Amino acid sequence: MKALIAGGGVGGLVLAMSLAEHGIESTVFEAAAEIRPLGVGINTLPHAIRELAAMDLLDALDATGIRTHELIYVNRFGQEVWREKRGLHAGHSMPQFSIHRGNLHRVLWDAAAERLPGMLRTGHRLVRFEQDTDGVTTTFATASGEITARGDVLVAADGIHSAARAQLHPEDPGIRWQGIMMWRGAVEFPPFLDGDSMIIAGDMQEKLVLYPIARSEGGRRLTNWVVCTRQGTGEFAPPKQDWSRLGSLDDILPTVRRFSLPQLDVEALVRATPEYFEYPMCDRDPLPWWTQGRVTLLGDAAHPMYPVGSNGASQAILDARCLAPLLAAMPAEQALGAYEAERLPKTAEIVHLNRKGGPERVVDVVSERAPNGFERLEDVISRDELAAIAGGYAQTAGFAKV
Repeated sequence: MKALIAGGGVGGLVLAMSLAEHGIESTVFEAAAEIRPLGVGINTLPHAIRELAAMDLLDALDATGIRTHELIYVNRFGQEVWREKRGLHAGHSMPQFSIHRGNLHRVLWDAAAERLPGMLRTGHRLVRFEQDTDGVTTTFATASGEITARGDVLVAADGIHSAARAQLHPEDPGIRWQGIMMWRGAVEFPPFLDGDSMIIAGDMQEKLVLYPIARSEGGRRLTNWVVCTRQGTGEFAPPKQDWSRLGSLDDILPTVRRFSLPQLDVEALVRATPEYFEYPMCDRDPLPWWTQGRVTLLGDAAHPMYPVGSNGASQAILDARCLAPLLAAMPAEQALGAYEAERLPKTAEIVHLNRKGGPERVVDVVSERAPNGFERLEDVISRDELAAIAGGYAQTAGFAKV
């Protein structure tokens, strides 16, 4: 069997290496002409790290990321709402990693390049596909014109703007925006708390997300920050669906100044960041199906979700590790169908939960009930209710401790 993989991001690379473990040949076609460390911080959860560890990538992750110790939710006044250990510190068999997305991608790309020599192609953007009873013929745009490739299956891991998704579902309404704009940056900064922990502050109207993603010289941390504000109801498309638009202090500081966090001077952190970007917080509606014959979707092409609960990259990894053994065990079309049956319902539920705030609803609920802060948290919400929100999400997303 030969698999064609459109997209050399996290999901596509994990799939290619996983297929190789099962003796299946694949070629990865990446749209970007060169691999650069794009993006900012992300988190990968223990169930996904377990899969990467099984691929002998744990040491490489340790060399570039942070093993997350603790996650603390606070309101805009810095009052603690919920605190929980993460990864190994919470009793999982694997750590949670906070890591620069570009560094995670580089770890995977370098490993795939070493293990699959000649099988990674840059500058190849999927345009369309055709299939018959024997295989799939794909067309890719390159700098020198269109080229075709043929394989037994096509797995489209070509992101939120997936060409394969558009061909499979021409009626799909496209990107959804619920009115939240994000500004994201990362800068070397003195550590806060114990240097390995995360803070999420505020609510779905205005929120800050803060966590370290790498160790730097002199005990500093490369610190990732996100500022979110609701700018509309989401009835219309975002002002600009652009993931590379530079941010402005004039847009960010009014929100930052409405927070008072004793753990960290957030305004100083933002001001110290030389470059940061504005992103609309977008997803797409879950699809009724991903698979048609010998073609299926994976990762953001299948289930783009809000960056809530640390699940985007993690779910792409789980997709890939689910699909590879199925392709090794049964005929192609049957394997793709089994993969969809396993992964589509789970990821669809996470998409819906993330739109409601995911585990971050713990601060949303407290903010709704006590917008001016509180004297005693237990007068606002019980610990059992908080635990039900956080624990219920972990159970649905598949990383609850067992």
